[in-house]
Amino acid sequence: MLVREASFTFEVGESGYLIGFTEHDDYPDEMPYGWHCGPAGKSSAIVLTATDTGPVRIALQVHDSPPAPETDPDWDPAEELSLQTTTSPVQLSTLEAGDILDAWPAGQPPLHITAAPDSGAWVRLRLHCHTDNREPGLGDRGERHLLQLWPAPQSPPQHPPLTEAHQRDRADYARHAAMPVEDYTTTYPYEVLGQRG
Repeated sequence: MLVREASFTFEVGESGYLIGFTEHDDYPDEMPYGWHCGPAGKSSAIVLTATDTGPVRIALQVHDSPPAPETDPDWDPAEELSLQTTTSPVQLSTLEAGDILDAWPAGQPPLHITAAPDSGAWVRLRLHCHTDNREPGLGDRGERHLLQLWPAPQSPPQHPPLTEAHQRDRADYARHAAMPVEDYTTTYPYEVLGQRG
């Protein structure tokens, strides 16, 4: 049964958004290329959007048991994963270029979910996505997301199969994320009082 709901529109950054039960201060180690969402630690998930720097309409629902699957064909196939939680409110952040910003609207009350005593402090997240224009791009793409949360023991995620191209994208992202900062530095010659350095 539906217990609480929050609906609003927010502006996403170029890399989607983070949702979960912890404050976010770092990019995920891996992007879920080929899926709409993937884990960003035990307590949060990253959601990739087709909209690049534009509005996304979001509906967040808290249920006390698994909701019935959405049957509207306008939704993409649902994806699910488990998140570990406490009684802290749901956190929402956007991933900007080199920055992570709180995205929960100031006028929207916090949304809480309490894990069931026998769930090990885990809840289940189900994500439905719809985009009018599926080609990634700037501005309004008619994108809306439905995120449903309910108490449930940890269980394996549910996603569509990955293509080889998406597996390569993931490997490239993980390799770049693991590069030491020194690999990004460059030495430039300079001139002091007519002498080359």
